[in-house]
Amino acid sequence: MQARRIFISPAHSFYGRHGKGSVPAPMVEVAEAECIAGRGICGDRFFDYKPDYKGQITFFSWEVLNDLWAALGIPPELHNPAATRRNVLTTGLDLNTLIGRDFEIDGIQFLGTEECRPCYWMNEAIHHEAEAWMRGRGGLRAKILTDGLLRATHPTTAVTP
Repeated sequence: MQARRIFISPAHSFYGRHGKGSVPAPMVEVAEAECIAGRGICGDRFFDYKPDYKGQITFFSWEVLNDLWAALGIPPELHNPAATRRNVLTTGLDLNTLIGRDFEIDGIQFLGTEECRPCYWMNEAIHHEAEAWMRGRGGLRAKILTDGLLRATHPTTAVTP
């Protein structure tokens, strides 16, 4: 499995906003991200969120994202990988197979904790049918078990923090 693209956001757009509406808090693409065991990604909104948090880092499949765009008829000019609000876009593996398992990328150890279930906010961020389409394929939440620098293999407009 590879980390194709990496995103962080210092603030929440949707999380904890039920009934309040979203707020602009863009995901920023980065070429690399510093992962700290038990804490999260430096500079991300979930860094030090709470002890032993099961979503210290989130993953989403590049292949699933392309299937989503195709299935919902989203035109190429509206393809926005950051809209998933997941930290890492991966290639080469079904993320659901990692739930309850340790895995490694770039020498960093992770523990897959659960599906990153989609919510109604995906309908605002991506497409009005996105939440339903993403059920069972919303990505993976994970804990970071060892420190390390995660590097994107296909960054586009990424910057190094």
